[in-house]
Amino acid sequence: MEQFVVSARKYRPATFNSVVGQKHITSTLKNAIERNQLAHAYLFCGPRGVGKTTCARIFAKAINCMNPVGAEACNECESCRSFNEGRSMSIHELDAASNNSVEDIRNLIEQVRVIPQVGHYSVFIIDEVHMLSQAAFNAFLKTLEEPPQHAIFILATTEKHKIIPTILSRCQIYDFNRIRVEDAVEYLRYIAGNEGVTADDESLNLIAQKADGGMRDALSMFDKAVSFCGTNLEYKAVAQTLNVLDYDTYFRFTDLLLEGNYVDALLAFDAVLTKGFSGQIFMNGLNQHMRDLLVAGGPAVSLIEFTGALLERYREQAKRCDTAFLFGAISLLSEADGKLRTASNQRLLVELTLMKIAAIAQKKNSDLTLPQTEEYPLPALDAPQAVVAQSSAPAPAPVAAPVAQPTAAPAPQPSVQPTAAPQQPQPQPTTAPRVVSGSGKRSSIDSAFASGSITNLIKSMSSTVQSSEDSTDIYTDPRSEEKLKANFSKAVEALVAKHPRFSPAFEKVAIKGNTISVEVPTQILRDDLINSRGEITDHFADMAGIEGIVKLEVVLNEVQIKLRPVKLEDRLAHVAGCSPHFDELVKRLDLELD
Repeated sequence: MEQFVVSARKYRPATFNSVVGQKHITSTLKNAIERNQLAHAYLFCGPRGVGKTTCARIFAKAINCMNPVGAEACNECESCRSFNEGRSMSIHELDAASNNSVEDIRNLIEQVRVIPQVGHYSVFIIDEVHMLSQAAFNAFLKTLEEPPQHAIFILATTEKHKIIPTILSRCQIYDFNRIRVEDAVEYLRYIAGNEGVTADDESLNLIAQKADGGMRDALSMFDKAVSFCGTNLEYKAVAQTLNVLDYDTYFRFTDLLLEGNYVDALLAFDAVLTKGFSGQIFMNGLNQHMRDLLVAGGPAVSLIEFTGALLERYREQAKRCDTAFLFGAISLLSEADGKLRTASNQRLLVELTLMKIAAIAQKKNSDLTLPQTEEYPLPALDAPQAVVAQSSAPAPAPVAAPVAQPTAAPAPQPSVQPTAAPQQPQPQPTTAPRVVSGSGKRSSIDSAFASGSITNLIKSMSSTVQSSEDSTDIYTDPRSEEKLKANFSKAVEALVAKHPRFSPAFEKVAIKGNTISVEVPTQILRDDLINSRGEITDHFADMAGIEGIVKLEVVLNEVQIKLRPVKLEDRLAHVAGCSPHFDELVKRLDLELD
């Protein structure tokens, strides 16, 4: 029985032309060989399984070939035969992961001095060079910079950032790319043909996608699939072998979510969990599927790494997906993915995300069935009789807010009635509306709640300050000035106790009507007061028992802003003048201010 050789070794490229997906590297190396412009040190870096060590061996074999055919080795001379049989004394391979000490580098330096017996160069291939210790790197520097003429170093690594800059500066650096899915599929199809294996495009696409740009990983998965399926690779069986969710699962989930059918989506997710897949794997796959649909529906379709019938299937489903739906789904899935690792109930988090995505589709579908120009607010929660019928007549004139009287007096009836529906009685307010001083937040939010429209609530919260300043029908307590003056000291004391930084603002205060005017010495304090205006006016209104609004005016007193002293003596005098306790502080700390 013939001994089995894995495909990664059996079909390892032996020439530059057979290297997959690295044409920019192989073309440069071939030109260097043909023109005899060889550097003394090369650095091959890139992801795993993309051909770094393979290209290093092909390059070492070609430059030592006695009868090269262009830039390729002839495979007939003594140098090529000795390399193919593994007995070459001119090409040395060193694994830096297990030989990373200074002593190992010293032994390497001793070997560099030996002139090659066969071939032109002594080539040293050092794999995983980033594993060398700092001392080993330093011991290697001088030899790497000025080796003998017959010595060439080829360093290979997957982590270029771990190599010290002094090593990088002495090498020609070649960055290897990830193997594209199209290239991997083509090479897998070639190997399947040689091995007598039949495989559909979906199976090869799935293997190439799972390999994530590594040809060696793709060949290992191909061998595993052949061991399970035999000589006929079918998509369902390959997906089961590689423990991945097939494309049909994500296409079905997308159809259910587009319909807003979250019930069947939750049942389908339960079936996914039953098969042994985690919520993390499912969400990552669904998120990638939504991204591919978003790309497939636009001019950037080339960003999808699919071929054949699978690509057409993506295009067909992308036509049924709205861009807003895909953006919303990707956003929700990405947000949930970040929370999934720390979630105490991962299943619930995934199910909630699916229901949110289905809600986006339900909202879109309901918008298509309703007129786009009309709004249907919900009835008021506390006064169902106040619902006004929608009409195509001109909009009614704005209704003035009911004017609140002092607490002892009953609230008056509104004097203006809507012109659009005079037959409807207006609801009677039980108490005077409580308005947030200076901003009108409570009145706008209360009215939004009364209308039953969440949209109105959001709009009212986003434009509270401007709407209150522009409004002319906000209730004002006629005794505002009297109440403010009577309770001002107590209110300032409580406010400063909570926010000491506001203390300088209330040294110069003027109260007129319901307006408090303060002077501040700095722009920073002025901005701070303006940003906290709502909290401050609420505080004064509550402390003074005012039923209406309270306004706050902040004036920057530029006269108080003086030039900063320049000399040390002037600075000390300025500080001493600002603080009466400065001299006492200097004495207690025993400071010398000379």
